[in-house]
Amino acid sequence: MFIHRTLERKILEISEDYSCLLLIGPRQVGKTTVLEHLMEGTPRTKVTLDDAENRRLAKNDPALFLELHPAPILIDEVQYAPELFAYIKIKVDSGATPGSYWLTGSQAFHLMELAQESLAGRTAIIHMSSLSQAEMYGDGITGPLSLTLDNLQERAAHLTPCSPIEMYKRIWDGGMPGHRSGKYKDRDVFYSSYIQTYINRDVTDMIPGVDKLLFADFIRAAACRVGQLLNIHDIALDIGVSDDTAKRWLQVLEKSEIIFFLRPYSNNLLKRTIKTPKMYFFDTGLVTYLTRYSSPEILMNGAINGAILENYTVAEIRKTWFNDAKDCLLHYYRDKDSNEIDMVIESNGKLHPLEIKKSTNPGTELVSAFKILDKGSVPRGVGAILCLRSELSAIDRESLILPIWMV
Repeated sequence: MFIHRTLERKILEISEDYSCLLLIGPRQVGKTTVLEHLMEGTPRTKVTLDDAENRRLAKNDPALFLELHPAPILIDEVQYAPELFAYIKIKVDSGATPGSYWLTGSQAFHLMELAQESLAGRTAIIHMSSLSQAEMYGDGITGPLSLTLDNLQERAAHLTPCSPIEMYKRIWDGGMPGHRSGKYKDRDVFYSSYIQTYINRDVTDMIPGVDKLLFADFIRAAACRVGQLLNIHDIALDIGVSDDTAKRWLQVLEKSEIIFFLRPYSNNLLKRTIKTPKMYFFDTGLVTYLTRYSSPEILMNGAINGAILENYTVAEIRKTWFNDAKDCLLHYYRDKDSNEIDMVIESNGKLHPLEIKKSTNPGTELVSAFKILDKGSVPRGVGAILCLRSELSAIDRESLILPIWMV
C-alpha cells in the first residue's frame, strides 16, 4: 500500500523553480518511493548508485555518466559518487531546465556540505523523515504546528483522536514506511534488518574497520537515553569505549539522521543556561525495538514511558516543518537554577514554550517555568502543555492544553 506523503506537493512546486532538487533523510524513509511515484507517466528516468557498475562510472567519469543518463533524471543514493556534484553544477549553469535533476541520499550532513560547496544557490535541499502521524492517521494536510486556536481547530479536522494506549501503540509501531505500509509485517524482523543494513552500508562507509557488533551495542545504549541531556561518558562506559570514540560515533548517528539534538535556548539576557544538548531518535519504533519493549502496553508502563513520549512529540513537531519544506528553530530550556522547559519553538519573532507530559489532566503548575523566558530579549508567545488529553483545552489565553494527537 502506497502512503501519500505531505511533501509531494512541495517537491512538485520546488521542481518548477530549481533545476536540481536534493531529497535527504535517514535510510528507508521513502525518499526514492515518493519520487518514483511522482515521476510515473513522465519522461524522467531513474538510476541508482546502489548498483556497483553505475557507481564506478559515476565516480570515475561523471561527465560520461551524465551523458548516458540525460535529464530529467532521478539519481538515487548520490552520496556514493560525490564527484557528480561538480558536473551537475556545470549542467545547471549551462541552462538545465527546472526539475532536471532529482537526487536522493541518506548521509544528510555530508550531502548538504557537498551541495553547499558545489551547488550553492542552485539546488533545493529538502528533508524527509519517517511517516508523520498526520500521514498515517489523518489526511496529511496540516502544515507546521502553530499555537493559534484557529490553526489548532483546523488541524483537529484533519487528524484522528486516540486514547493513551493507542498513542503508545503509535509510538511502539514507529513510522517507517516499509513496515507501516504492510510490506514488511514483522516489526522486529524489519527493525533488525534495518540496523544491520545501516551498519553494513552507511556506518562501515563512514568508519572503515568499525566493530559492527560493538556499534550495534552503542546504538542500543544511545536509545536507552532518549529525551535526556547528552552524557557521552555514560554511553561510552556502557559499552567499554573511550569518550572520544563515543563522541565520534554519535556524530555518525547524527550525520545519518538516526539521532538529532535539541540545543539549549539562550541569549545575552539569559546567562545561567546550561550548554548540553538533549538527544532524540528520528523514529520511536526503532527506539522501542532497540530497548526491547515487546508491546505498547509494557512500553506505556515501562521505565522510559515519559522519555519516549517526549521523543515522539518532539519528532512529530519537527516533521510538521520538514513536511512543508521549511527549517525550524527548536530548542529546550534549562538553567542552573533548575528551571526547565521541554521545548521552545522560535517562530515569527516569538518564543513558544512547550511542556510534554504523560497525563490526561496536567496541573497548572507545569507552566510556571514559562515565565523565565520573559527575562530574555525575544518576546514570549502562546505556550502549551502537550499531553494525553483527548481534546483541546486551556489554562488561560497564553497557556493551552494540547493533545499530542493534534500535532
